[in-house]
Amino acid sequence: MRTFQGILFGSLLIAGMAIAPRSHAQTVLDGAYIKEHTKTQRVVPYPYIREADVMWYRRVWREIDLREKINLPLYYPTEPINDRKSLFDVIKQGILEDGSITAYDPGPIGTDDEFKKPMLPTEVKDLLISQDTTFTENIYTGAMDTAFINKEVKSADVLKYRVKEDWIFDRQRSVMDIRIIGICPMRENIGPDGEKRGFTPLFWLYFPELRYVLVNWDVYNRENDAERRSFDHLFWSRQFNSTITKVSNVYDRNIAQYKTGIDALLQGEEIKEYLFNFEHDLWNF
Repeated sequence: MRTFQGILFGSLLIAGMAIAPRSHAQTVLDGAYIKEHTKTQRVVPYPYIREADVMWYRRVWREIDLREKINLPLYYPTEPINDRKSLFDVIKQGILEDGSITAYDPGPIGTDDEFKKPMLPTEVKDLLISQDTTFTENIYTGAMDTAFINKEVKSADVLKYRVKEDWIFDRQRSVMDIRIIGICPMRENIGPDGEKRGFTPLFWLYFPELRYVLVNWDVYNRENDAERRSFDHLFWSRQFNSTITKVSNVYDRNIAQYKTGIDALLQGEEIKEYLFNFEHDLWNF
């Protein structure tokens, strides 16, 4: 038979285990299964193109407006959530935290898209986070105190992307190959009075390098959450809408330099239709 002391000790031990706090928090799986497909994907390399096989070539510049419905998966969520980030947050992490992406200076007036001047991560950080000065009244003395406010360019502020791409007809493979060369996030400018004052290019990114980051981040699929694809797949399959702003020309000028308003949009649509018809006519016999 157990002694009274043994029974008392066992009871105290059980009671102590019941009230003792857990030393480690439980790991919670937010979902029914572990999502590993996109995070372990590898970049599919572009097919090799010989210069001798290039029968036709055009360089095209576009602007992607994230306020259009089809482009919303590039814009949302404006704040990172468990399984998704916006395109700009993915880019910002790749530059500032991982150091896997190189940003290039767009020049003093924002027209340099030739990747001439690489930017250091500290330069990008200074570009995205600025300090503003404001004055507030001290409730005790009545004097005006100086306060410093950090202003950060967030995902919600980037409403457009500028894209530079090449259209190439490769006779070896008999395909029209579209290669995105560079992409540039554009911040919306808001004046002190709250009025919108156009867009400013932040920096250019070399897209073949950016693909190694985009391939491991999910983008929202409207039809099926189990079939989410990466940002790289979205751009590869052209699942976005855009407006053509420039095509290679003898004057090296944008459409906005000789067309304005609705005429500029119509000119961009005319170029888009020309490219479509050119590709379509290649297969008419």
